[in-house]
Amino acid sequence: MKIHDLITTTEALADLCERLAKSDFVTVDTEFMRENTYWPELCLVQIANEKEAAAIDPLADSIDLKPLWDLMCENEEVLKVFHAGGQDVEIVYNFTGKTPHPIFDTQIAMMAISQSEQIGYANLVESWLGITVDKGARFTDWSRRPLTDRQIEYAIGDVTHLSKIFPKILKKLVKTGRGAWLDAEMDKLADPANYANDADIAWKRIRSPGRNPTVLGRLKALAAWREGEAQHKNIPRGRIMRDETLADIASHPPKKQVDLTKVRGLSNAWKDNDIGKRLMKVIEKAEPLTKEEMPDKPKRGAPLGKEGALVADLLKLLLKIRAREIDVAARLLTKADEMEALAAGVRKLPILEGWRYEVFGKDALELVEGRLAFAVKDGKLLMTHVDNMGEELTEAQAAE
Repeated sequence: MKIHDLITTTEALADLCERLAKSDFVTVDTEFMRENTYWPELCLVQIANEKEAAAIDPLADSIDLKPLWDLMCENEEVLKVFHAGGQDVEIVYNFTGKTPHPIFDTQIAMMAISQSEQIGYANLVESWLGITVDKGARFTDWSRRPLTDRQIEYAIGDVTHLSKIFPKILKKLVKTGRGAWLDAEMDKLADPANYANDADIAWKRIRSPGRNPTVLGRLKALAAWREGEAQHKNIPRGRIMRDETLADIASHPPKKQVDLTKVRGLSNAWKDNDIGKRLMKVIEKAEPLTKEEMPDKPKRGAPLGKEGALVADLLKLLLKIRAREIDVAARLLTKADEMEALAAGVRKLPILEGWRYEVFGKDALELVEGRLAFAVKDGKLLMTHVDNMGEELTEAQAAE
């Protein structure tokens, strides 16, 4: 594989992207810094196909990344392959307002062909290629220039290894016939709505303090205000105010600015500084949520109770058995809260639709409704239909 020198000019980037545009797939990774900023600072982009690889310096003077973004977001013929690519996709969205498409995430794919819940990149490379990844440069400051040869070599390794691993994963997926399982997961990863910084819905990411429209209206206004402050200053939103403090103010709004000194999480300076004044104006102008804006009530059946909790535990046991039987990550099939809802009587659930129903949901429903039971055979825990238990018991006795 040809490894190019660090790309620092628009011309070199355009030439690279023109060649990569003829590939079936490209592997992509980014290095960024976000500890002290609201917007992640893109410091390096690595990209490869099966023949060549390069690192691109987005901080280079006068470089225009448009050829790269066109390849990522406008070219539907080239599959973009990431590993645990959520934050990489977010960065592309921040620059373009679009997401890479079509997209493939090897971490998600591993859940469909093994019991790996969230396999890390180093373990992925070790598992498929038998190579130990040098982690020495992992926590480097990628914004400092010049980058060392070791940093660039480490960074490019993320995509060169992945370009060898992806075809192997794809081949196994084809063999297992589970590629269709991942379509919805990949669509979810590429959904631009996941990455939009819409201040008006920022409050939905905060644990709601009850269902009082007035309190939630203040929470919505405060969360939108915090987003604006953080974006303007380009600092993490938590540096303005933590979620817990925001929710506390929404529930117990101070009447005067001086009362902000009584709010846990705020310094004394808030009692007379400009940001404190802006906060008080937001509180004063906040209006209750409309009926249409109110969040849906949690969709639950009857309260679980002790017996329902035991049923949920049995479902979790069934999940472990099924995941082991078909060699798939349990998390890909369902989650704990969904099984609790099923045990409580809810029937409109993802687990009861599509391939998840065929693979796991059907048996889970039969267990809840008393048509399936656990059995031990040859020292292994198995599932059996209640109607068949008598025949199996007779066969076992005859064998003795």
